[in-house]
Amino acid sequence: MGGGGRAAGGPGQDAALVLEDGRVFRGSAYGAVGETLGEAVFCTAMTGYQETLTDPSYHRQIVVAAAPQIGNTGWNDEDDESGKIWVAGYVVRDPARRASNWRATGTLPEAMQRQDIVGIAGIDTRALVRHLRTRGSMKAGIFSGAALAGTDELLGRVTGQPSMLGADLAEEVSTDSIYTIEPNGESRFTVVAVDLGIKTNTPRMFAERGMRVHVVPSNTSIDQILALNPNGVFLSNGPGDPATQDGAVALTKGVLERGLPLFGICFGNQILGRALGRKTYKMKFGHRGINVPVIEHGTGRIAITAQNHGFALEGEQGEQFDTPFGKAEVSHVCANDGTVEGVRLIDGRAFSVQYHPEAAAGPHDAAYLFDRFAGLMEGA
Repeated sequence: MGGGGRAAGGPGQDAALVLEDGRVFRGSAYGAVGETLGEAVFCTAMTGYQETLTDPSYHRQIVVAAAPQIGNTGWNDEDDESGKIWVAGYVVRDPARRASNWRATGTLPEAMQRQDIVGIAGIDTRALVRHLRTRGSMKAGIFSGAALAGTDELLGRVTGQPSMLGADLAEEVSTDSIYTIEPNGESRFTVVAVDLGIKTNTPRMFAERGMRVHVVPSNTSIDQILALNPNGVFLSNGPGDPATQDGAVALTKGVLERGLPLFGICFGNQILGRALGRKTYKMKFGHRGINVPVIEHGTGRIAITAQNHGFALEGEQGEQFDTPFGKAEVSHVCANDGTVEGVRLIDGRAFSVQYHPEAAAGPHDAAYLFDRFAGLMEGA
């Protein structure tokens, strides 16, 4: 729950980051000046801050950049992953003094000012990341200008905000109406993409493979999806607690009952998992970055992946379990900590991964999953 920005931040204006456990970091206003509240999380990516800030999955989160210098490449008109900046706030250590990139049309702080995104710069982000990794992601607030007050008052504002646990946010970031992305060249398949917080590059990846994509709101019914005559259904990434998504889970069950090929990523992985009877839980500090190694159980293949999630499915590598739709298995796990990174029906008609194969920003190791989905629809 961000907002409250009113003016441009600068090195002369004091700012404070207040965590719910009482830890306070003081620095300078960055971007807009004012107040913002959200969950403090850290992202280890060394590049791709524009894609991070415009990712709807970061809705209501104050993102801490682990990389020490941010803003070097400015802001451009091509790399947004949605129509706006979604983060509640941004925390950086050493903001670049100027943007230097041939595609830049402005600077990062200018983009934050235009969209009233309150940030803070000049703090020890290394200490902050270590604190969040030790204590876990937590409620936080950034305050500058007239929003500054005594520590006790600021702490009261921080602790009074809703928790991310139990937050129902997908509908807040979803499209209001259906829209269509046409394929590049001849159309091979029609895909209905359920927008739980979809990123721009995902329909683009489908279009490159000859798929017409109908992007539909998160509250779309199974009958509305069937009316579009899809060859397959896609569940997108998105923010919030998957345990709140009874509607999306019911929709997914409807797709599975009809035998339609299904592919999900990130939040979509958690939705498919819950539709298959698995539980989800809130992680201590989550996975957010572009260099997370994932092992595919069936092949032993390791992919370096882009990730952004604070919830995960319960399960163990290679675990098989019964569902109303046939036997399923945990297909992928994180090489770092064993977290479930993918599930699939053994018969192959539905699969999902916890990471971002659309690689925005991030490596391209997992792009083959879009081809796997195309093969699934071809054989259906």
